[in-house]
Amino acid sequence: MNERTLTLWWSGWPVVAARAAAGPGAIDPAQAAMVVRANRVIACSPAAAAAGVQRGQRRRVAQQRCPEAVLLDDDPDRDARLFEPVVQAIERFTPRLDVVEPGWLAIATRGPSRYFGGDQRLTEQIVADVAELVGEIDGYGVGVADGRFASATAARRAADATVPPARPGRGGTSSRRQGDRIEIVEPGATAAFLAPLAIDWLADTGGVDPGLVGLFARLGLLTLGDLADLAATDVTARFGPDGGRAHALASGTDETALQTRVPTPLRAVERAFDEPVLQLEPLVFVGKQLADELVDDLEAAGLSCVRLAVTAETEHGERSERSWYRAGGLSPLAMVERVRWQLDGWVNGTSMSVGTGSASSAPSAITAGVVLLRLDPVELRPSGGDQQALWGGTSAADERAARAIAHLAGIVGEEAVKVPAWQGGRLPGDRYRWIPATTVDVTDPDDTAERLRPPVAQTHPWPGAIPAPSPAMVLDRSTGERPPAAELVDADGCPVTVNGRGMISAAPAAITVGSHRPQTVVAWAGPWPLDERWWDTRRHRRLARLQVVTDDGTARLLAARRGRWWVLATYL
Repeated sequence: MNERTLTLWWSGWPVVAARAAAGPGAIDPAQAAMVVRANRVIACSPAAAAAGVQRGQRRRVAQQRCPEAVLLDDDPDRDARLFEPVVQAIERFTPRLDVVEPGWLAIATRGPSRYFGGDQRLTEQIVADVAELVGEIDGYGVGVADGRFASATAARRAADATVPPARPGRGGTSSRRQGDRIEIVEPGATAAFLAPLAIDWLADTGGVDPGLVGLFARLGLLTLGDLADLAATDVTARFGPDGGRAHALASGTDETALQTRVPTPLRAVERAFDEPVLQLEPLVFVGKQLADELVDDLEAAGLSCVRLAVTAETEHGERSERSWYRAGGLSPLAMVERVRWQLDGWVNGTSMSVGTGSASSAPSAITAGVVLLRLDPVELRPSGGDQQALWGGTSAADERAARAIAHLAGIVGEEAVKVPAWQGGRLPGDRYRWIPATTVDVTDPDDTAERLRPPVAQTHPWPGAIPAPSPAMVLDRSTGERPPAAELVDADGCPVTVNGRGMISAAPAAITVGSHRPQTVVAWAGPWPLDERWWDTRRHRRLARLQVVTDDGTARLLAARRGRWWVLATYL
């Protein structure tokens, strides 16, 4: 039987943390707000949720549904630092606590539940203590069930008060009133509770690959019960270890009991410092070295770490120990993030002002430098390796690039980090424009392709545009850069011109670009006159385009305007 588990899941914790970091009164609690990462909504306030904003929604869709919503900065380090006081408050109930991410933690309830008189009493006491500490508790959900997956699912369902509680007779075996933030699944009834739920919950709370979950849905397995009804051996044979794990979760069986191996003490890695360290960055740097060493060791043995214990000690005997859990396994980057989150709140000392929900700088939580940092893989499971999609798809490198873009945009501003978007035009520099990268989901191939391709109705070339192929090097007019001037002459050395009727004066024989030496023209085509926006005196443009190829094999697109030639683009 799975271990009885309580999960606290705070859907809007990044919003709560951002308000707390801004200070009392800086952001109206009633104001709609949302936090966006990689062009996706990761958290929103109750007011924004009431307007139709949802987690995972694209930014443009969320802003369309709630234009008045305030965009708050995405800062995982801030979220983790301010979540530390909440973790410490819940640790008073039990030392067996796993932190998944800021706003999401789980505890074993066997002992605390008996002490407080049942699961309901325990959850009510935890919610009361957290509400007293933070000052606002909107957006939270608490779930109690057998196993981590069922508990996390119940917590997320409870966080959305609009989701009706499960009803007996349809597999419902949980106790929750409509609008309540607590959902408790009866002991031994986990499978019945999960059966009617959508298959998407495996990806949302179980850490199962979304691609595999999507495949289940396309095969007609729309609920967890549909998957659980299949034979475990058949699912494992068809979909491998990941499929077997997904079947175990859908059946209400915690994957820990099936796939965990007891680690040996030699798996732990640690670093002792000769000189005590008080600064955070050197500790995180050492944590990265330890994480790389640990993961290399585990990969050599065919294992992956799903629960990591991070321990730090000072020369005065002060100790910080935290257990971090991730269903999909902890990569070196994930380990380093959790080391930073844990040590930031411990070394720098951050607290939440009681009853106000605002952050304040507390005196340092430690009185001496750190002399020991230890990473201990408490829970391991066999690693199936990384199976790439048959036809490509989003990779870990793509996700890292998306995070780097979002981080860079937060540093230098959204307008400084841009990607191309198709808009159409007759000149090569007009066909695409630069738009902020934060308005595009760079990890979604459909979204990026939609920005780069012409609309479906645009099946023919743009009227009056130069036909394919397009030039390789195009002048970026958005930067204000002027095109290089060119001098085009005929065989007699006279300048080549284009009259008002679009007729060329003579065949071009040589071209000089800027201060470079003259080059012989071996082929040319055109000219093609262009007269657009004649009704707008400010934007009226009249010119003639000409393609030339020189003896070194370089092809250029030229424009004649007001008696002078300019290089618009180069074919390579």
